[in-house]
Amino acid sequence: MKQAYIEAFRLLERVHRQFLEVIKAELDRVGVQDINNVQALILFNIADDELTVGELTNRGYYLGSNVSYNVRKMVENGYLEQQRSTHDRRSIRVKLSAKGLKLSEDMAAFFDKHAKALKDSPITENDLKVTSDAMRKMERFWGNIISYSPF
Repeated sequence: MKQAYIEAFRLLERVHRQFLEVIKAELDRVGVQDINNVQALILFNIADDELTVGELTNRGYYLGSNVSYNVRKMVENGYLEQQRSTHDRRSIRVKLSAKGLKLSEDMAAFFDKHAKALKDSPITENDLKVTSDAMRKMERFWGNIISYSPF
C-alpha cells in the first residue's frame, strides 16, 4: 500500500506540472506572452465570478504559486480589475477585464480541443471518471489527516 500511495502522489504532481506545460504551449501558440501558465489557469478559474484573493486561494490549486503576486501581475497586465469591498475596506475583490474574458474564452477553446482529441486516444470517459473519483477520495483523505491528525 505504501508504494502505491507514494507513486500516486508523485504521479499527481507530475501530471499537474505537465498540464501547466500544456497551458504554456497553448499560450505560446496564440502568441500570449504577458501572462504565465499559472496565471492563465487562475484567470480561467475566476471565469465570471468576482472573488477576493482569499477566496481565490481557497478555490484553486496553484502549485508553488503566490496567488497575491500573480493577481497583482494580472492587474498590471490588464487581465484583472480590482476594487475594494464596500463592506470590508481591507478586502480587495477581483474580476476579469475584457482582456481577461477573451483569454478565458481562449482557454475554454483549448480545453474543448483537448477533449475532442481525447476521443482518438486510449483514454475513455470512464477512465477520467474513475480517476476523478480516486482524486476526490485522496482529497478527502488528506483533508481528514489535516483536520484530525494527532501529529
